[in-house]
Amino acid sequence: MIPEFDHPTYRLAVAQFDQAAEAMNLAPNLRERLKSPQRSLVVGLPIRMDDGQVRVFQGYRVQHDSARGPSKGGLRYHQAVNLGEVAALAMWMTWKTALAGLPYGGAKGGITVNPNTLSNTELERLTRRYAAEIFPLIGPDKDIPATDIGTTPQVMAWLMDTYSQQVGFSVPGAVTGKPLAIGGSLGREEATGQGVVYVTLEALRKKGLALEDTTVVIQGFGNVGSHTAKIFSEAGARVIGVSDVTGGIVNPKGLPIADIVQRHRHGVSFQDMNVGDFLTNDELLTLECTVLIPAAISEQITVHNAERLRCRILSEAANGPTTLDADAILQDRGVFIIPDILANAGGVIVSYFEWVQDVQRFFWKEDDIRERLHEIITAAFHRTLGFAEEKKTTMRIAALMSGIDQVAQAHTARGLYP
Repeated sequence: MIPEFDHPTYRLAVAQFDQAAEAMNLAPNLRERLKSPQRSLVVGLPIRMDDGQVRVFQGYRVQHDSARGPSKGGLRYHQAVNLGEVAALAMWMTWKTALAGLPYGGAKGGITVNPNTLSNTELERLTRRYAAEIFPLIGPDKDIPATDIGTTPQVMAWLMDTYSQQVGFSVPGAVTGKPLAIGGSLGREEATGQGVVYVTLEALRKKGLALEDTTVVIQGFGNVGSHTAKIFSEAGARVIGVSDVTGGIVNPKGLPIADIVQRHRHGVSFQDMNVGDFLTNDELLTLECTVLIPAAISEQITVHNAERLRCRILSEAANGPTTLDADAILQDRGVFIIPDILANAGGVIVSYFEWVQDVQRFFWKEDDIRERLHEIITAAFHRTLGFAEEKKTTMRIAALMSGIDQVAQAHTARGLYP
């Protein structure tokens, strides 16, 4: 392993890749090519703060693979961001786009910062400086950033505008996750959560479980977690537990999700909502439920709590929420796992739709977007399920093998330059 990438999340991504590569007898030269990113950029970002002082932030952009098309991946603003984490997320994005059949490779970016500590003007200056520093690597035919943890449509608007200023004309397709006014797509904000619900509904049917009898617990209440909770509640499932970084609430009779979403967006803490019992994130993960959805950060389900999980289906809305050891424990216990590169693919699928609309200058109706999202992600679910049953392997290994095989075929067809 390259020392610069050494990080628990990157080690997890490589270990998953090694498992799948071994199972599919991937050629040794392809294993080496696909294990490391194609290109990595580390940038220093000096920003003048509102008090006049200059602070230097660290930024990253990693492009894991571009054999199947331009690379695609989110931009994360978080205090724990580092090169190894970004490289792991870029690798997972490569397999995710290939599994969904999108003409992309995987990329990821990030800045080591807590965006909540910055003013709006400081955040804009930071975003624009980052965009200027990574400008040579990005563009609608090169690498297309998108929203992720800590970033918003407004951040994407600043990024798109900075890119456009550099080339001298408006380039909406340079980023996705933008506001509608500058080429964003209907359905993009809730896309990841919508995709999570679509594949989880397929898993419920596979297990013969009725939606009206389904209880759902969701760890994480950002964009993905809140939309997943809202869509599941509207569909007729009973969402009994939700949480954010401060902790969560549980009510076995069901939570008033629409009201919780509104109050949470206005800064009301779960502890002050008085709609259920307050509990820690560790306690929330072990609640008895039909479906558990980790929608926060990586490595939340580990060897220390896997034995105590009481769900029948684990739908991974976050990237890398389950460690390898925990994965093995859950498989032995018969938990049906929908792996992250399948469960949370809705975001990049609708990002692809946004990119296509921007390039064609022709925009779709929201019903068309939802229908196409449903078609692509459920087809990916059933392909993965069929492959897992045929090869007598897990859903995770089947999903990884499917994605890796598509990328390997592209590399084999293109050959090695020079």
